[in-house]
Amino acid sequence: MDKVSDKGRLREIAGLFLKLGFLSFGGPAAHIAMMEAEVVKKRKWMDADHFLDLIGATNLIPGPNSTEMAMHCGHERAGLRGLVVAGVAFIFPAVLITSLFAWLYVTYGQLPEAEPFIYGIKPAVVAIIASAVITLGKKALKTKELYVLGTLCVVLSLVGVNEILALFLTGVLALLLYLFRQRGSGVFPVLLMPLTTGGVTADSLRVFLIFLKVGALLYGSGYVLFAFLDAELVATGLMSRTELMDSVAVGQFTPGPVLSTATFVGWILQGPEGALLATIGIFLPSFLLVAMLNPLIPRMRKWKPVSAFLDGVNVGSVAVILAVCLQMGFEAVTDWRTTLIFLLGLLVVFFFKKVNSAWLVIGGSALGLLLFPY
Repeated sequence: MDKVSDKGRLREIAGLFLKLGFLSFGGPAAHIAMMEAEVVKKRKWMDADHFLDLIGATNLIPGPNSTEMAMHCGHERAGLRGLVVAGVAFIFPAVLITSLFAWLYVTYGQLPEAEPFIYGIKPAVVAIIASAVITLGKKALKTKELYVLGTLCVVLSLVGVNEILALFLTGVLALLLYLFRQRGSGVFPVLLMPLTTGGVTADSLRVFLIFLKVGALLYGSGYVLFAFLDAELVATGLMSRTELMDSVAVGQFTPGPVLSTATFVGWILQGPEGALLATIGIFLPSFLLVAMLNPLIPRMRKWKPVSAFLDGVNVGSVAVILAVCLQMGFEAVTDWRTTLIFLLGLLVVFFFKKVNSAWLVIGGSALGLLLFPY
């Protein structure tokens, strides 16, 4: 254990996750890849095996996976206070930037142009994800059986099977293989108990409760979030589908978690107060779930049937990240310009390993602006 003071650790956590919050483009797989580079390779807050366990456990609970991983990392470094600091720091940049876009949208009725930056960022992010897949895959693929299960999970993900179903299937198959070899049985609980807080006005409270429910039940990607919010907001007449689509678009192209969409929607519905309450509502369940789950993971690993299940889920998690990497690669690397950015990114992550992944994002953004085919 290092001799850094508690306050020093909290400052370290805040600085790291604020930086990642501003630079984490590309969705959860990219965010987690950047965290792995920072907390495992560079800072050595934990080893790759435990980081994999955290990814696997996080994939099994609702909420934004990368935000929950930030909370786990903070907890590992500085306990419950570290969890809160990491979560808030990672969320804050996305909320700040999304609030700015929401104000511009409400004031001027349109969104600023961001395509040239995203054009260059995406292929650079694919290179970052590829690096994490290789590092984590080496740790997760412990046996030939896990290689087979991982391959199966990649195939299922690529053909469109829900990622949570694919992960559970991989974990259950790994558990069945263990039971077949060892004899025994096991059960593994998943706890979920969302809490509510008071609002200011009836309309603000309604916004808070809508997003609290979404945060407590949401699994999957931004497309799943769109479906949830369409049912809660468009179908009930609270906002138009065009406004919702613009809100989700902002969550997709701003850095950090896509759930910052809630900030944009809340601002449209109830101004700054609505933005704040929607943001608290959608992220609050994750803080509570991670606080309950994190201390249980080492105990789960010690129970052999559950350990076998976790091994399967971990392989499935890496497989899902690989599937995302492949899908994102097909979407992002489409011409000689993006191919060049991708290859330069691979060159940096594999041959200049001390270069911070944040510089890859910044460099990709700059090259995208320079090379974008206007």
